[in-house]
Amino acid sequence: MKRCIIVVAGVLSLFSTRAIADSTGAKPIPRIEDLYRLDLLPQLRQFESIGCKASYDPTGGNDDGFSGKYSVIRKEKAGLVVAEFEGPGVVTRIHMSQPTQGIIKFFFDGEETPRIQMPLFELFSGKHAPFLRPLIGTEAGGRYSYVPLPFRKSCKIVIDTKVVHFFQINHAKYPKGTKIATYEQPAKGDYLRALDNARKLLGSAGTDISSYLVPKDTPITTQTRRESLGLGKTVTLFETSKPGRIVGLRLTPAHAFAGSDRDVLIKMYWDGNTKPAVCCPVGDFFGYSFGEPAGRSLLLGTAGGVNYAYFPMPYERSARIELVSERKTGLTIQVEAEVEVAPIAKAADEGRFYAHWRRENPTTRGVPYTFLKTTGQGHVVGVILQAQGLHVGSTGFFEGDDLAVIDGKPVAHGTGSEETFNGGWYDVPGRWEDRVSLPLSGCLEYKKYLGRTGGYRWMIADAYPYRKSIDFTIEHGPEGNRSATDYTSVTYFYSLNLPALDNDNSVPPAPERRVIPPKRIVFSPGWSVPIRTFSLHDATLSKKSKKMGDQLVRYLDFSPKTPDTFGRHHISFLCDMPADGRYRVSLKALLGPDQGTYQLYLHDRPIGKPVDLYAPEPRVSKLLPLGELDLLHGDNPVFIVLTGKAKQSTGHGLNAIELVFKREK
Repeated sequence: MKRCIIVVAGVLSLFSTRAIADSTGAKPIPRIEDLYRLDLLPQLRQFESIGCKASYDPTGGNDDGFSGKYSVIRKEKAGLVVAEFEGPGVVTRIHMSQPTQGIIKFFFDGEETPRIQMPLFELFSGKHAPFLRPLIGTEAGGRYSYVPLPFRKSCKIVIDTKVVHFFQINHAKYPKGTKIATYEQPAKGDYLRALDNARKLLGSAGTDISSYLVPKDTPITTQTRRESLGLGKTVTLFETSKPGRIVGLRLTPAHAFAGSDRDVLIKMYWDGNTKPAVCCPVGDFFGYSFGEPAGRSLLLGTAGGVNYAYFPMPYERSARIELVSERKTGLTIQVEAEVEVAPIAKAADEGRFYAHWRRENPTTRGVPYTFLKTTGQGHVVGVILQAQGLHVGSTGFFEGDDLAVIDGKPVAHGTGSEETFNGGWYDVPGRWEDRVSLPLSGCLEYKKYLGRTGGYRWMIADAYPYRKSIDFTIEHGPEGNRSATDYTSVTYFYSLNLPALDNDNSVPPAPERRVIPPKRIVFSPGWSVPIRTFSLHDATLSKKSKKMGDQLVRYLDFSPKTPDTFGRHHISFLCDMPADGRYRVSLKALLGPDQGTYQLYLHDRPIGKPVDLYAPEPRVSKLLPLGELDLLHGDNPVFIVLTGKAKQSTGHGLNAIELVFKREK
């Protein structure tokens, strides 16, 4: 049978270019220790090819694993071959969002017997060494493993099952002759010690990890500066004319940078360059989600009211960090910055640290959104995306795939946006539908009623290194980039020389950066809207669906019976508003012969007019106005009361399809 070798998508190697050479003067030996040696993160990567075998649909459609059609290379006696790599190399990341029942097998160096074999679900259970937490995880609807699996000659991954769904498997290949010891089962010795160190590091998210950013026994000094940042002013948080590297940055108070305006910038300059390496709204740089502190990851986030970032930021001669206020109104901000510095100058084989902020509002029809497009040599180590659909009540734009074109070749094609961030199955309870912070990835938030979500991913072991250029994008929509969206991203990367970036890495004026809350909010009670309370006696709730023509209508069936304990039957929804304001409230319902008459209430008094939901035959109503409410940013109880029924009606039901809010002012 013809052998099929897949050259796959870009990953940052687990192995260092500074590994110690052996006594014969051979090439440096790759070391697994780089999984936790964050001091090596700025180093330019040495590799032959990099990649990610994935189940994406190569036709441009959205069958990225649903049918399993594009998941398999071939079928063998042992099962379905999903990936096959030539060595020397290493598997660095495995992600699946819907593992099937079956056995996964890893064959190394052409052996006929797999060195690793277990039920697929057990790979991510955390019960079997070396696949232990937090190197593996099952959160946010995805299952992932960062356990490195090195191989000298080859690695073949087989799943013995009927169909394989959504997956991504990252790997790196090294030049011929590079000395790599093939994974041993059971794992032992230096390999296990390295993994123990990596597990300890990943378990330290939200704490000071600066000691991992320098070689052992390197002194670290902390410089503290307190400044008053007035309206339209600039303050310097750190400045030096000596070589070294920043290994930690903490900025307080975090709440001072919250809000929708994105009008306070953080800027960083290296080695006298007048163009900023970092120019970004403070909140976005530290992983806020639409103006609110959200992430608590390993390298960056907010913990205990403190914003923190732990990237090694080397410089040869000088460095400066500034805060720039572009606020027109408000109070002076009292800020405190702690900058941790190590006396190690930038080396010749290291890149400088950059963070690139971009926004497209709206995205361009037919063209994917660009995280980063630049030339030169470097590697991407992380990305944060805030995604706001322009049509609320749906997040179908998150069906889009990410794609990295490296050195002119498309080498990394993902299987869906939430899977880019190690998640899966958005809008499914218990999966990608709430804020989840993990060491290397997470969901910033998910709010279908606002058409809003976002995520982050750090690439210690699976970044994208490039020698000449990179074009890193993500689609908006399942096919053809047809879903209009408001995308905002920050891409974190290292570059050997000054990269070519939009506007020289500056940002547009503050009004063009502002978070724009949707004026229309659509809640779907038949899916996942929080219910605050409902009748105290003799009423039932159930979620149902009904085929109406070509449309499947989901609705919440509220069915009261005898009189309630304290007056009339009611149902109260907890509705999250994106901004303060007066909102016009409307209801879309499934009318029918057993439906009642309902009215919006506030503090035990009626608002607006009652709406009669009776109809001789079931049909979907138009939007029925309920009234107007003054609501605040955040959760608001919205109280709907049964006031009676039409004479012809046989019941008092409420089949709620949508609860729609439109902000008037």
